[in-house]
Amino acid sequence: VQLQASGGGLVQAGDSLRLSCAASGRTFIEYNMGWFRQAPGKERTFVAFITSSGLSTSYAESVEGRFTISRDNAKNTVHLQMNSLKPEDTAVYYCAADQRVGTTPSLWDLWGQGTQVTVSS
Repeated sequence: VQLQASGGGLVQAGDSLRLSCAASGRTFIEYNMGWFRQAPGKERTFVAFITSSGLSTSYAESVEGRFTISRDNAKNTVHLQMNSLKPEDTAVYYCAADQRVGTTPSLWDLWGQGTQVTVSS
C-alpha cells in the first residue's frame, strides 16, 4: 500500500479542513489507518485511527470531539474532518497504515508524505 495525503492549507482559528489520504493497492481493506501530526521541533504524535472494518475509532484527547476519522474502502480513501481548528493544531499531518493498531508512531509501518496544516489566530 502506498499513501498520498492531501487537503492541508492555511486557515483561521475556528475554521474546518478535511484531509484525505488515498491508498494504492488492492489490500487497503486489510489495513488499519491512522493520522499523526508533527509540529516544528516536536515529535510526531497520534491524532486518530480507524480499524480496517471502520467499526472502531480512537482519538487523541486534544482532538476528541473536533476531529472525525472515516474511511471509504470502496475508494481506498481515509479522511480526517477537522473542525474548530486551533493554532495548536498547526503541524504536518501524516497518514499511516498498518495491520496492527495503536497510538505509537513507531508501530506503524507505512506512511504518506504529509500535508501541512497551518491555523492562524
